[in-house]
Amino acid sequence: MYLLSRLYLFTYNSLQALGWAVSLFSILSNILSTKSIHVAYDSAGQLIWLLQTCSFLEVIHGAIGIVPSGVLFPFLQWGGRTLFFLSIVRTIDEVQELPSVFITFVAWSVSEVIRYPFYALNSIGTCPSWITYFRYTAFIVLYPIGLFPGEMWLMYEALPYVKKKNLYADFFDVLPFSYYNFLRVMLLCYPFLWLKLYLHLFKQRGSKLGKHHKKKKQ
Repeated sequence: MYLLSRLYLFTYNSLQALGWAVSLFSILSNILSTKSIHVAYDSAGQLIWLLQTCSFLEVIHGAIGIVPSGVLFPFLQWGGRTLFFLSIVRTIDEVQELPSVFITFVAWSVSEVIRYPFYALNSIGTCPSWITYFRYTAFIVLYPIGLFPGEMWLMYEALPYVKKKNLYADFFDVLPFSYYNFLRVMLLCYPFLWLKLYLHLFKQRGSKLGKHHKKKKQ
């Protein structure tokens, strides 16, 4: 059973790494050919949506104990991205060509091109120390870029369209607030939820890189 779970994790993470690498390549190659950053969604939007949907498996992995991540932090990351992608980017055509989509997609893709190979190789016990270092260092820059000029700025830019179209009115009719107001509150809460994840990654960084440093000394 242990070997099967390791093989499954290696396959899953390798496929995710490949998918995100294809996404990044598609975005950058189309930008070079069109000389425009407004084609990011057309270049890789559908593939990124598929990869992001499949990543809910990581919440399940933590829940059933085949990885030590637990449920909370994988769910926070998956939930935040999915809410952002499904309710805004895929729904509001007017925001799909904004620069903030390009920033978000590139930050996500670069992060995952580093993260998933680390998970894949770590699942079979052959992860080089330099990949571990990049895994627990690159997020320091990439996560804030993906959040502030990426996700949050796009959510802010989407607010007029959300209000104009009265999005999800049928669902929010039974609630004392609209989706527009919900999104405004989310913009206020988002940095605090993100900070919890960001600080958790710093804690992991100290633990993981500390272990590798001790191994090198030995």
